[in-house]
Amino acid sequence: MSDVLRVLREGAVLVLELHRPARHHAIDRALADALVDAIDAAEADADLAAVVVTGSGEKAFCAGQDMLEASGVEPGATAGATSSAQRAVERLERSPLPLIAAINGYCFGGGALLAMACDIRLATTGATFRLPGAEYGLVVGAATLPRLVGPAKAKELILTARRFDAAEALACGFLNAVHEPAELRARALALGQAIAANDRRAVRESKRVIDIASTAGDARAAERAANAELRGSPGQRARFRAATARVTGR
Repeated sequence: MSDVLRVLREGAVLVLELHRPARHHAIDRALADALVDAIDAAEADADLAAVVVTGSGEKAFCAGQDMLEASGVEPGATAGATSSAQRAVERLERSPLPLIAAINGYCFGGGALLAMACDIRLATTGATFRLPGAEYGLVVGAATLPRLVGPAKAKELILTARRFDAAEALACGFLNAVHEPAELRARALALGQAIAANDRRAVRESKRVIDIASTAGDARAAERAANAELRGSPGQRARFRAATARVTGR
């Protein structure tokens, strides 16, 4: 348990609840550290079979990278730092544990990447999604979204950077299911318990083989390389600072 991440145990299922409500659970270094530590501990616990990742409250799952940290607006933050959300995402991607995203509101940018790093995605009827990388001068989700929704839909959502709702996310394959807000957590826990009823090793090996079959490692490397070139350019800095001012007023 930390100030920014609530860790709750429900039998063989662990619930990781992002808790930065004033920032819609945007990922800063403290939250990234807490998520990494929680996954490390979960993988070392032989009694755990699945993990649910969600946001506290009913307004947001995760608004992505903390913009004030990334833009260097807040004292002590490093200008241009965008590694916090990516660090958390990459740690989830490496986990052999079955991960369930319970998306209870805003799911933007790095928050959408966090959801895509999970194996199964459930959402509330009012959840909204956005991949704003192109607006910010970065590549966000291009390596992972096509395997969920297909290349044409992925291009539409990424190149326009538009919002889309839970109904569209379900129809295109981004989501497994949509539930009423009051039902979301119970549904996610029930799914985790259903996974826990099966052989732990077989479940992990099944996940590993499916990931081999459906994940393109070269695409991830290409996305990282593209961002390494784009990030910090004058155009990218200007776009990101303008977006930061619109979103935060700072």
